[in-house]
Amino acid sequence: MGEYCGGGGAAAEEDPAMALVTPLPTNNSNSNYGCFDRCSTKQVFDNLHGNISLDPLAREFVDTEEFQRLRDLKQLGLTYLVYPGAVHTRFEHSLGVYWLAGEAMNNLRMYQGEELGIDRVDVQTVKLAGLLHDIGHGPFSHLFEHEFLPHVVPGSTWCHEDMSTLLLDSIVDKHAIDIEADHLKIVKEMIVASSKSATTKSAKEKHFLYDIVANGRNGIDVDKFDYIDRDCRACGLGCNFQYWRLLQGMQVMGDEICYPAKDYLSIHKLFMTRADLHRTVYTHAKVKAVELMLVDALVEANEYLGIALHAQDPTDFWKFCNEYSVPKDKLEHFKNITAKDIVCSQKSSKVLLKEEDVAVSNVKIDLTRGKDNPLGSIKFFKDFGCDEKFPITDERVSHLLPAINQDRIVRVYAKKPELVEAVSEAFENLQLRMYGEKTQVHDTPRKKRIRFH
Repeated sequence: MGEYCGGGGAAAEEDPAMALVTPLPTNNSNSNYGCFDRCSTKQVFDNLHGNISLDPLAREFVDTEEFQRLRDLKQLGLTYLVYPGAVHTRFEHSLGVYWLAGEAMNNLRMYQGEELGIDRVDVQTVKLAGLLHDIGHGPFSHLFEHEFLPHVVPGSTWCHEDMSTLLLDSIVDKHAIDIEADHLKIVKEMIVASSKSATTKSAKEKHFLYDIVANGRNGIDVDKFDYIDRDCRACGLGCNFQYWRLLQGMQVMGDEICYPAKDYLSIHKLFMTRADLHRTVYTHAKVKAVELMLVDALVEANEYLGIALHAQDPTDFWKFCNEYSVPKDKLEHFKNITAKDIVCSQKSSKVLLKEEDVAVSNVKIDLTRGKDNPLGSIKFFKDFGCDEKFPITDERVSHLLPAINQDRIVRVYAKKPELVEAVSEAFENLQLRMYGEKTQVHDTPRKKRIRFH
């Protein structure tokens, strides 16, 4: 499918994910960093944001083969097999995040630039972090990281953020890009700011800059602004979240980006739209079926990742049996269901199931903070000119907002069409044993059960 993975690049001397946040260097370290005129920029037209101006340093990175490979890396992996319009790539997403990072910095600089000491070095650094945050993605995007690698490398902690920082070092060395080491280090820190490998940051100068591209503090960042809008458009779904309200309303208070209290529901829409995309697009039952097929192929091929998968009719290989949502009172102690659990729940059948006959997909959908409400970690202010920041609880806004912020969905697939009935029965038995009732919305359609008899 034209997907491939570039070389891992030279390892950095210091693990960037473990580095402490460094104060932004002053302009004295490189007088030309972030400085350019209009004649030296290039215009790229994006179907979401319109004209995007690439500054000379950004162009140096974009013109490398490592960045150009993003043209062949679909943003949503195999989702286009279900949503034909989802053929957009990491390339345009990266350009979009670059542009939005610049818009966020321009707004802050316009209204608080003198107060916060924002300069062209800050703007350039944040924009580069936005441009380069996804260069470390493997083939088929998140499938490579979350599905394939754990199969072949048990306990794998590989993540695309860390690979992005390693590739960034390699790109700078290989293509002799002129960027100060201090600036490069900060760009890498901003890229991993929301990843699990990022360390807790101590209070440093301009700490708020690390929350613009990958916000580990409360999850509101320009990366989400772009992919939510772009993915909704590509899949033909409506998107009533307006990121520009947050870009124009953000204000730094106490080294933390805060938002007007009136935008509480707008922020709630951000997280709810993301959750809806996860449920209806990213973890769509048929999408997961095709992904499971591909993971099996990649596991068989193991390290030979130059694979071309011709999935003319994926339903000929994997049969989706059914799914259920974990009851809300069982969420806290839920453990992932395995193929062994399904096989052990078989009571009576003409066919004796084996673990290799069954595939299970455990899906978790939340608002970025697990069972917690992400809006609880966001600070608001009453109006521009106010010095006080404060949290807002749901009940102060609306009683219609959800009390539960997380879903767990278990999906089961039969690897052979003739096993659909046996797997479906075992899956229903499992639900009865665990919860005392069948929690799936409906039974597996009879035509699926007997179709291949």
